Amino acid sequence: MKKLWETIKGYIWWTRPRGSFHYDVMVTLILLFIFLSPRFINYNDKPAEHLPRSRSVLVMPDGEHGLIFHVDARDVTGDTFDTQQAALLRVIQPIAGDVKIDHWSPEQDTRGNLVGYHVWAHR
Repeated sequence: MKKLWETIKGYIWWTRPRGSFHYDVMVTLILLFIFLSPRFINYNDKPAEHLPRSRSVLVMPDGEHGLIFHVDARDVTGDTFDTQQAALLRVIQPIAGDVKIDHWSPEQDTRGNLVGYHVWAHR
């Protein structure tokens, strides 16, 4: 019984020397857990969608638990407010997950051409 307790304690505190039988068993158990657990445990994660990648998105914190995104204008299509906001969400959500847009504003260069959008969002 004492030998069994010493073996279990060695597994818990990872005191076995490298290359020993017990060390190899521990490493094998860890690898089995890593590769087999997703089949039996729902980690509630979502695989990344295979959407076309945006040309340029810059993410900055706004200091109030939100985020500011700078989205390239070439990634946003639509003429109305709702279609532009939906397009901004399509670009932002693969990067930041489920976010709500607080407000957004267009950014223009010195000649007045639309170059991007500043989007304030939070989770």
